[in-house]
Amino acid sequence: MIEYHDPRGERRQASDPYTLGFDLKSANQARIALLANGFPDSVRFLEILAEEMSDAAPGAEFIHFNKGNATIPCPENLLEKISECQATVTAWGH
Repeated sequence: MIEYHDPRGERRQASDPYTLGFDLKSANQARIALLANGFPDSVRFLEILAEEMSDAAPGAEFIHFNKGNATIPCPENLLEKISECQATVTAWGH
């Protein structure tokens, strides 16, 4: 007889559903931040993503940011600029 072990542990606490979101279809004149973390191709990936997202939200403005170093937290001055946007997309590349 073969027995299979389920490696998933039991949760002691219920998971909290993620409730934040942004509707691209209603994004007229929205500012959307695109934050690259500094890995190779993260900037290019977000440039391509912005092109695709602009088809869904033609009135949105996409603002590109690059933290420049994947090993550090996002600097406070950069976070301040990003917080002026209605939504943020983050990405990394390799």
